[in-house]
Amino acid sequence: MKRSSVLFLIAAAIPLCAAPSWAQAGSASTPAGASNTASESTVMVAPQATSSQSNPYSGSVPSQPVPGVLELSLHDAIERGLRQNLGALLASSDIQSASGQRWQQLSALLPHVSASPYVDVSQVNLKEFGFSFPALPGVSVPTIVGPFSYFDARASLTQSLFNWKSIESEHAATQRLQASRHTYKDARDLVVLAVGYNYLLGIADQASIQSAQAQVNTAQALYQQAEDQVKAGTSPAIDALRNHVELQTREQQLIQAKNDFAIQKLTLARVIGLAPGQQFELTDQSPYQPFAEISADEALKRAYASRSDYQAALANVRAAEYMLSAAKAERYPSLNFNADYGVAGQHLSSSHGVMDVRATLNVPIFTGGAIHGDVLQAEAQLDQSRERLQNLRAQIDQDVRTALLNLQSSSDEVNVAKSNIDLAQQTLAQSRDRFAAGVTNSVEVVQAEEQVAGANQQYIASLYNFNYAKIALARAMGAAELGVKEYFKGH
Repeated sequence: MKRSSVLFLIAAAIPLCAAPSWAQAGSASTPAGASNTASESTVMVAPQATSSQSNPYSGSVPSQPVPGVLELSLHDAIERGLRQNLGALLASSDIQSASGQRWQQLSALLPHVSASPYVDVSQVNLKEFGFSFPALPGVSVPTIVGPFSYFDARASLTQSLFNWKSIESEHAATQRLQASRHTYKDARDLVVLAVGYNYLLGIADQASIQSAQAQVNTAQALYQQAEDQVKAGTSPAIDALRNHVELQTREQQLIQAKNDFAIQKLTLARVIGLAPGQQFELTDQSPYQPFAEISADEALKRAYASRSDYQAALANVRAAEYMLSAAKAERYPSLNFNADYGVAGQHLSSSHGVMDVRATLNVPIFTGGAIHGDVLQAEAQLDQSRERLQNLRAQIDQDVRTALLNLQSSSDEVNVAKSNIDLAQQTLAQSRDRFAAGVTNSVEVVQAEEQVAGANQQYIASLYNFNYAKIALARAMGAAELGVKEYFKGH
């Protein structure tokens, strides 16, 4: 079965996955995915997806194998994907990395305390320093001093009293940490989208096997009927030959459908992190639950409030604003405090307390244009962050409206496809009766078989598109996890 493209737009218009050709049957449009400018990554979830190194959402960290055959529902698959998918795991690690970067910036504002006691034993050659003593009668002035010893043990405190650059840099790091947390939530939505796509595609492939098997059974019965009529002398041999060709065509389609389903199961297993070689069965069938209508304005309102990638983009803009302020703050004076206290002396018994307290005011006068360069770079980064935010806002509008259009059209297609199956089956039944009565030849029967097969494939495609459109809408509104639970109750 041929595969045609399904687009998820992540950060830019990048084709990311391929869907089976039946998903486009009857002019059915496959729903598009959403974008994620925060992670700047693509969600590849199709069977032909590239390696997880270039697209983490197509890979996973395998879990431990489960004995026997694992029964896997849609909700089970999503839960496993959220735990094992590589994209979600890497996004979680990014939070830890951003937290570490924040602590590095915060360190410049916190006191630093250290202790460095030492003991010194020295011997000095005065001639090394240019000292030369004239020889005097009866007086000997040594040029070698020592060995002698002394020690110093004290604790040092360093504290930044005022450094506006460090303060603003810490604010920027805090915003980047918030952005990484939002990006992780967005990654979970993308995992739901990826798992839902692959699971629904697996259901559709499974339904295609059932449909192909039914067509084989029908073709087998018609071929046997034609053979009987040829033997009875009521039909020419070409009718049996024509039905034999039709039977073998249906058998080929069944073989291909089984192969597509097996490959799709491998893809799904990689996305959700099943152990290699794990046997499992999809327990959910193609569900159809009417969708409560929602206006575009209401959906967009929810999307702007809930989309984690949009919240991450807002946090990145705020971080860029703080970085610009930090770059400008390099022109401001900074005040540092240093103090140490301890004991020192030749021996511990002759030691005495020692201390040093110092406040230092640093005033930048001329830095050779370094500050100007930092400001220019910070301004450029801020402009880029704002432009990405505006682009994402427009992308969210497109995602929501596209999902709503796909949802409405696929719902209508499901209803039409149901009616078309009934009509095609009635046509086939009448054609078989006419053929049995000798009114027509097998051409009409074969054509009726083709109509039934096409109607079944159109129904599978429309049902897949409808269910995927619901997941895509939940993702577009920033609530994929909750949306799947709401839209697929009992499945």
